[in-house]
Amino acid sequence: MARKKIREYDAKRILKLHMKRLAGLDLPIQVVQFTAATSPSDLLNENPWLGSTRLVVKPDMLFGQRGKNDLVGLNLDFFQAIEFATQRLNRTITVNGCTGPITTFLIEPFVPHKEEFYLSITSTRDGWEVAFSEAGGVHIEENWDKLRTVVLDTIDGPLNSELVAPLIAGLPLELKPSLERFILAAFAVFDDLDCTLLEMNPWTLDAAGQPFPLDMRVELDDTAKYRDTAKWNVGGVELEFPLPYGRMLTPAEETISALDEATGASLKFTVLNPTGRVWLMVAGGGASVIYTDTIADLGFAQELGNYGEYSGAPNTSETYQYARTVLECATAHADGRGRALLIGGGIANFTDVAATFTGIIQALKEKKGALQAAKVRIFVRRGGPNYQKGLTLMRSLGDELGVPISVYGPESSMTGICAEAIEYLKDQDGVAAPLVTASA
Repeated sequence: MARKKIREYDAKRILKLHMKRLAGLDLPIQVVQFTAATSPSDLLNENPWLGSTRLVVKPDMLFGQRGKNDLVGLNLDFFQAIEFATQRLNRTITVNGCTGPITTFLIEPFVPHKEEFYLSITSTRDGWEVAFSEAGGVHIEENWDKLRTVVLDTIDGPLNSELVAPLIAGLPLELKPSLERFILAAFAVFDDLDCTLLEMNPWTLDAAGQPFPLDMRVELDDTAKYRDTAKWNVGGVELEFPLPYGRMLTPAEETISALDEATGASLKFTVLNPTGRVWLMVAGGGASVIYTDTIADLGFAQELGNYGEYSGAPNTSETYQYARTVLECATAHADGRGRALLIGGGIANFTDVAATFTGIIQALKEKKGALQAAKVRIFVRRGGPNYQKGLTLMRSLGDELGVPISVYGPESSMTGICAEAIEYLKDQDGVAAPLVTASA
């Protein structure tokens, strides 16, 4: 499961569409997005309600504390809302240690209200956790004693009226039927769309008694994209998974991301430290975690240049492009102290090791001079279909590159390869270290 946050704009549109489909509830949600590319006149023409409704405007950037940073405009007319957003567009702020520009705003109706409720639905290892409070909003933590929670196991099946009853036990009798229906409908949407988190804090009832989420967060399991794309894409527009606030893709990350989008394989790459001395070219998500954790356990987390993985049987050309990008980053900031490149993975089930290694070898040959200049030593460990051929190709490459390459098969441990790489770096730094072999 990969939990991916989406914008509040998308969360509310998805909720409105699918709550009506699944439960027959037509929520009074109306929402638009405002960016530097938005034409206010076009926005108003396409959404006439903006001109006749008091509005709320706030950033839609996956962070909280918006009110504390003077980023929420309340009870505004359309032109005031546009002016409010325009004055704050591209303003750089720091929230929870993350700094970046404000590029995207959400505009929606201003809903006067008295009650503020809290609702969250979260995926757990064995099922779901549903929490409700009649004292939501910014003071939710001060009223934590009013929060009621039910835990469901997948064996128990979905949420039902009997399980909702203790959640809403403290509500006035006349509110219970409508709130029960809303909570059940929210769970139906959560389950049907493969959400991992659905939180409304707060939500309220409008003048007509209809539930209305004032603030909302949703996370989706993006590994379910293959079956949920049509449901996630409201109005035929592909759902965006924005980066966390303050995070900007490097050119190399943009290259790999575009490559990943164009293939059925999985190609992931995140730069952690551009000047790092340990770089990973690892096959498989599980193996990438083992390599990364081991490097950290050995005390070299600060030297880890990247996190990433290639899997899903990428072809030779795709692997070449991936490897070339990693190598460009790994050799970009050579400082003469030596670097380690770990090429490896577990034992593949269906990925042709020889085919992927052919692409990697092509990239290594192309970057021969840069590898030598950066004093890179390469550590290879792999198993799976055609792995003997792939390892043979790697072993014969060392002399041609003029770069030391240590090559191991599945009989050696992944953690041992990491330890040998760290030993090499310590030796380059003149730090005495006990001999650790790849079979450790």
